[in-house]
Amino acid sequence: MIGQQMQDAFNDHIQAEIDSAYLYLAMAVHCEAQNLKGFAHWLRVQHGEELTHAYKLIDYLLERGGKVALKAIAAPPADFGTPLKVFEKVYEHEQAVTKRIHGLFEKAVGERDLAAQVFLQWFVSEQVEEEAHTSEIVEKIRFLGDKASALLYLDKELGKRTAG
Repeated sequence: MIGQQMQDAFNDHIQAEIDSAYLYLAMAVHCEAQNLKGFAHWLRVQHGEELTHAYKLIDYLLERGGKVALKAIAAPPADFGTPLKVFEKVYEHEQAVTKRIHGLFEKAVGERDLAAQVFLQWFVSEQVEEEAHTSEIVEKIRFLGDKASALLYLDKELGKRTAG
C-alpha cells in the first residue's frame, strides 16, 4: 500500500504529465497553422509520450492500492512564436519536468518508499533523454538561423519521428 503523501505526490505528477501533453498539443496546432507539419508531427508524438507517462503513473498508483484523483488542466497558450521559440519553450518545460521528477524521487527517498524509488528511476532516465533531444533541436534551429530552406529541411526531418 502506498502512503498518503506519496499518493498525493503521484496524483500531482499525473496532472503535470497531462498538462505537458496538452501544452505539446497546443504547440503542435501552432506549428501546423504555420505549415510546419514536421515540427507539428514531432510535437504530436511528444504529446502522446506525455500521456503514456501519465498512464504509467496511474497504473502504478492503482497497483500500489492508491487512489487516483484526476485534477483540472488549465488551457495552454495558443501562440508560441517562431520554431526557435517553440523549442526553447519545450526545452525549458522538459527541464521543469526533470525538477518535478527529482522532487518526486526525493520524496520517495524521504518516505523510505523503495518501490517508488525503483519505479521512478525509469522517469529519471527518460528525462535525461528528453532534455538531450530537445536541447539538440534548439541548437540545430539556432545554427540554421534565418535560412528558410534549411529550416524546412529540419521540418521534414522532424516529421520522421516515430513514437517510442
